Amino acid sequence: MVLQSLVGLPAFLVYFCTGIVAVMLYLFVYLRVTAHDEFALIRKDCAPAAIALGLSLLGFVLPVASAIVHSANVIDCLIWAMVALIVQIAVYFILRIPVPQLSDRIANSEIAPALWLGLASLAAGVLNAASMVYSP
Repeated sequence: MVLQSLVGLPAFLVYFCTGIVAVMLYLFVYLRVTAHDEFALIRKDCAPAAIALGLSLLGFVLPVASAIVHSANVIDCLIWAMVALIVQIAVYFILRIPVPQLSDRIANSEIAPALWLGLASLAAGVLNAASMVYSP
């Protein structure tokens, strides 16, 4: 019975590790694209930086989860994860248009711009995830 339950373990491990790699790549890119140093700010107890980064990460992980569920294979999943990454980076730059000092304001511990960035990133991620449907 236990062995039957573990039949899917190799696929789980492959997709879980794929998701972890996608998250690491996302953080690597996102942290270099934004004009503020999220982890330095978080180390200084800047809650707005943690909020913006955390919600952005959720906005990325949701479509990655959808890609894992709907993809035909791991390569397909990685391709859609890259689409999710591009969407999140685009969101950051688009949101800087109405709030040009977005990163400076987050670095100054202002909560409103952090919520704006984080929640808009999350909203984009939800739309992105919903749009990732697999049709053969």
